[in-house]
Amino acid sequence: MRAWWLAFAAAVLSCGVPSETPRDETAVSSSALDTQDAKPDGRGGGLANHAGAAAARTKPSSNGIFYHQGPVLHGTTRVYFIWYGTWPATSTTPAILADFASNVGGSPYYGINTTYFDSVGPVANAVAFGGSTTDSSRGTSLADADIQGIVADAISTGRLPADANAVYFVLTSADVAETSGFCTTYCGWHTHATLSGLDVKYSFVGDPARCPSACTQQWASSPNADPSADGMANIIAHELEEAATDPDLNAWYDRRGAENADKCAWTFGTTYAAANGSLANMRLGARDWLIQRNWVNASGGYCALSLPAPALASGP
Repeated sequence: MRAWWLAFAAAVLSCGVPSETPRDETAVSSSALDTQDAKPDGRGGGLANHAGAAAARTKPSSNGIFYHQGPVLHGTTRVYFIWYGTWPATSTTPAILADFASNVGGSPYYGINTTYFDSVGPVANAVAFGGSTTDSSRGTSLADADIQGIVADAISTGRLPADANAVYFVLTSADVAETSGFCTTYCGWHTHATLSGLDVKYSFVGDPARCPSACTQQWASSPNADPSADGMANIIAHELEEAATDPDLNAWYDRRGAENADKCAWTFGTTYAAANGSLANMRLGARDWLIQRNWVNASGGYCALSLPAPALASGP
């Protein structure tokens, strides 16, 4: 298994160095790529009406995404939710998103992330839902620093465990604003910070009911009859796969600073009709979902819903 992994990594890295000089840039050696590439900020997914922008900007060289020597997450990645704000007891959103977090690991979809690696090995196709807590202590207008503070409080008070191999999601209700650009420049983001002595990865995802046209693909109906939950599942998937492959914002991204999910943001591939007539493109557990594609770091790089991609039907 180890020999197979080393051969795979060598093959991917061998085509990961550009063979041509990019436009408007001075030619550089492969060792200088770290300082030449734009750095990601964890907010590259954009809005629903900017679909595919990151992928379109990428030059078609190698696999279209490059390794910058930082770590990826290994083993089982745990997911914790912090439900912030006013979530009614009758809301179906918490149960739906817990189902998503419990079933995305081990799927052909999440398997795409196994094409990303560091010196230790690849990202594992393994995710576990670690539990949740609630908070509303900071009002309804949050800055980025508040998101970090909400995560820090949940850990320091013991409501959630301190876990360096996890992603903590702050999920805000529709009455809560994130003032650095939610609904205008992003629908979610991820980053990391040292909390309780650990390198903690965390993410913000807001309820798209605040801006349906910006942060959902479909609002009138959705596969799980809860457009907020279905819209948030799509953004959670985006941030989770980026946090796994670029947790410290120094591992995998392209020349423009786009991480893997950024390169396929708001593109959904082949869809089908769910039982209620809404669009879906995958089934995880007992539910249908409409989830964006992710970037496969192999075969030149491409957006897909699974690894391996389904074979094309042969002609007559």
